[in-house]
Amino acid sequence: MSAQTRLREKICLLAKSMFDRGLTGGSTGNISARTDDGGLLVSPTGTSFGRLDPVRLSLFDAQGRLIDGDAPTKEMPLHSAFYETRSNAGAVVHLHSCHAVALSMLPCADPDNFLPPLTPYAIMKLGKVTLLPYFMPGDAAMGRAVRGLAGKRSAVMLANHGPVVAGKDVEAACNAIEELEDTARLSLMTRGLAPRGLDAGQIQKLVKTFNVEWDA
Repeated sequence: MSAQTRLREKICLLAKSMFDRGLTGGSTGNISARTDDGGLLVSPTGTSFGRLDPVRLSLFDAQGRLIDGDAPTKEMPLHSAFYETRSNAGAVVHLHSCHAVALSMLPCADPDNFLPPLTPYAIMKLGKVTLLPYFMPGDAAMGRAVRGLAGKRSAVMLANHGPVVAGKDVEAACNAIEELEDTARLSLMTRGLAPRGLDAGQIQKLVKTFNVEWDA
């Protein structure tokens, strides 16, 4: 089995796992990953994470030309922006996960740091998450907003829409975006209850120990 075939199957396996657990429904969400030759495999437009076909994934070459498979997701500008600004990005995942979207619609004191520091894992896997304003789905302005961050964030939250996370590979990106959703759910569960989060010293120890992108 070739490396690209294995990657195709892994993309579909991880996408179905997220779909089966209700992290994104219907034909929502999109996922992409770098191939060994610098190209991209991308989920096609209008497809369900629960029924992705490895053979029909959109295949781009290293020059960004579609060379095989179905037409890609309309959110390609969003994916491209992460790959162009983060040299270590090997995969990008975008979901419409319910709790993260709900949290994005509530008052947020710090759009530069969307998630409250409730557990160490979101900090370790995501760093700071920037809350971006609402954009119409498919709007190229989303990509421009991500480029405006100059590669300083591996994750953003699109208000009233959903999270987007880049990772070193497709498994890391999926794990991180699940951590984002879990943290959003914890935040909603404890909202108004004055939960005891991590303090500044605990956060900085995590940042230093695990080499987290934090202060940029």
